[in-house]
Amino acid sequence: MEAIVCDTNILIEILKGNAKTVRQLQDFKGELYLSSISAMELFYGAKDKTEQKKLEKFVSLFTTIHVNESISRRAVELVRRYAKSHRLDIPDSLIAATAMELGCRLFTYNLKDFRF
Repeated sequence: MEAIVCDTNILIEILKGNAKTVRQLQDFKGELYLSSISAMELFYGAKDKTEQKKLEKFVSLFTTIHVNESISRRAVELVRRYAKSHRLDIPDSLIAATAMELGCRLFTYNLKDFRF
């Protein structure tokens, strides 16, 4: 079965009610993953406890992939190779490494962050 890892910006668009993004995910018939890094970014940006509760329910709709040794090793390699030349930051390297380790596509609107 096909699967995708949703980048943090996609999750934010869903939370904002972006109809195009919501429709794309509703039409997708495979497994929807998110990196635990994206979950952390969402919770970090929460305004208050009420928003955190909403995010807990939202995040539970996805299969969360936690950083393990293989994801970490791949992310280190991505940072080593692309941090300077492509301005790849640590959270994006971990999200990209998650998709790579799962062998699936990354769904993002920030394509420039992942062109390497």
